[in-house]
Amino acid sequence: MIAETVCSAVSAAGLGIAIVTAYRKRYLSAVRVAAYSLVPIGLVMTGVVEWLADTAFSPTAWAGFGVLGLAWVLFMTTRAVERRRGGTRKERRAAARAADRPDTVAPASAPSLGPGSRPATRPASRDDDFSDIEAILKKHGI
Repeated sequence: MIAETVCSAVSAAGLGIAIVTAYRKRYLSAVRVAAYSLVPIGLVMTGVVEWLADTAFSPTAWAGFGVLGLAWVLFMTTRAVERRRGGTRKERRAAARAADRPDTVAPASAPSLGPGSRPATRPASRDDDFSDIEAILKKHGI
């Protein structure tokens, strides 16, 4: 009963603000405020407010939300573990079957670069680095 009264008062106040806004010739804003102010009374008329009030004060409903939260935590935990293991059960079975077959060839990995196999690069001098910056600054007149 109190929730319905509060929602009705909020709607009435919102409609009053919409009238004042329309009086100031801001019709688009006035219509938007009127639309927002009609939402609480519409929720009261449809029974959503009563359902929410019954749910908010129901221990069974809160226990249900707790169970849903626990289910979500368990689901997310299993997803995290699955990602760490490297895929779904179907992917792990396929990998195990492929490992059991001796005629399969493992994919080639990228060659590792040891200390002696680095490509030779010329060291950049400080003048080259700053000349680019100076050119950009001169281009912009700085």
